[in-house]
Amino acid sequence: MAAEKYILAIDLGTSGPKVALFSLQGEMIGSDFQENRVLLLPNGGAEQSPAEWWGAINTVIKRLLGKRLVPNEDIHAIAITGQWSGTVAVDRAGNALGNAVIWMDSRGEPYIKKIGEGLIKIADYGISKLFRWVNLTGGLPGSSGKDPIAHILYLKHVHPEIYNQTYKFLEPIDYIGLLLTGRFAASVNSIILHWVTDNRNILNIKYDEGLIRLSGIDREKLPDLYPPNASLGALLPNIRKEWGLPDDVQVIMGSPDVHSAAVGSGAVADFETHLYIGTSGWTTCHVPFKKTDVFHNLASLPSSIPGRYLLTNEQDCAGVNLQYLRDNIFFHKDELTSEKPGNAYKLFDQIAERTPAGSEGLIYTPWLYGERTPVEDRFVRGGFFNMSLHTNRNHMVRATLEGVAFNARWLLKYVEQFNGKPTEAINMVGGGAKSDIWCQIHADVLNRPIRQMKDPIEVNVRGAAMLAAASLGYIRYDDIASRAPVAKTYTPNPDHRKIYDELFREFLGIYENNKKMYARLNKAEV
Repeated sequence: MAAEKYILAIDLGTSGPKVALFSLQGEMIGSDFQENRVLLLPNGGAEQSPAEWWGAINTVIKRLLGKRLVPNEDIHAIAITGQWSGTVAVDRAGNALGNAVIWMDSRGEPYIKKIGEGLIKIADYGISKLFRWVNLTGGLPGSSGKDPIAHILYLKHVHPEIYNQTYKFLEPIDYIGLLLTGRFAASVNSIILHWVTDNRNILNIKYDEGLIRLSGIDREKLPDLYPPNASLGALLPNIRKEWGLPDDVQVIMGSPDVHSAAVGSGAVADFETHLYIGTSGWTTCHVPFKKTDVFHNLASLPSSIPGRYLLTNEQDCAGVNLQYLRDNIFFHKDELTSEKPGNAYKLFDQIAERTPAGSEGLIYTPWLYGERTPVEDRFVRGGFFNMSLHTNRNHMVRATLEGVAFNARWLLKYVEQFNGKPTEAINMVGGGAKSDIWCQIHADVLNRPIRQMKDPIEVNVRGAAMLAAASLGYIRYDDIASRAPVAKTYTPNPDHRKIYDELFREFLGIYENNKKMYARLNKAEV
């Protein structure tokens, strides 16, 4: 009898790396996680330590493999996914030249504005440059300066010593691929947000010399491109021996978290939608066309499945709002006591369940670090609105959950407008989908059935593993959807329709009425 084959998947999340073992049937054998720090800096900076990434990955993989859940010799591939829109500058030896600039960092905003200048503007860009970017890439650089093109320009202008020493600029997942195989390479999916590739033929994505000149980035500092289903090659011998893996284990190129979550969610057919609630959030689906909405920061870009398009977007702060509530309001690190609950999130769920829908009119806006879609505004900030002496922590907890759902509803409007059709049901994944009450709140606020997927927090590693299995010919891409089971379906509660419709209108009004104030208050900050 032939031995079962398994895939080891790595997800370099913002909060830390998660690793998991999967069978080719999509069954998760086991998983583990190691937390990482995020360094928030003045002027909109956000960085992480590549050394800390690798230390955490090494630790968590050894811990998982040490459980001997499957024979190590039956692990045939390593799949990579992780946070998107980050930049690691490395030298010729593959050493990181300082911290990674991650997707939250907006310090490159002034340099994006400069390269996008023009006499006649649309959406803050010169019209000729806008049409060139959209025609070739399917989108254009975010004006908030949070894309890798902005990160690189920031380093070029503010830290020229790093820029000049850089051999290649790599996305986070491509940096992990380098550490595993020694190869300087980029997935065509991960490189998209550099906005220097011609994506019109999604089966033959390549750099465009004109866009590279427009960007001001030196071509030789960009890595060679490979399809996401390509094999990077064998795992480096020293790592293979340290982890106790077989000689023939292959490392697959991989895709960013948005792409792998789209697959791991099971929403693989065109227009089947998934909602991800992790540190950040998004509402995406595969679509059968190339299209761009420059006014709401939506675009259909190459998917991780060959020949397919994926509607891409991002809302900067989703689950991190609960983390903020836990660490800065309820259980501040300077006031920790032995009474701190072992799982604050379960406590939050219990509080939200006993609090009336609508939180007695308290509204929370989740824009703690600016926003990308459906508005791109680096200055907008979060907060509680309509507080009174009757407001208590129960209201604050539920309002936070509702505020993230209101933000998702704001985005869903433009996703459906982009698709030209309503969304019938939504597969909910990410850490937020572990919460039954949050799934129900999303069903009520969005007025759509919510399918809570099984093992929702492992959606990225599941997607990466299934894509690797398809890449190596073990399964077909068409088989992937059947390997993502639904745990439970939540239907909208009609009794909550009126209150949520009313509060959502006020939620939108808070942004419209205060966006100029946010800009005045926070321009000095950045």
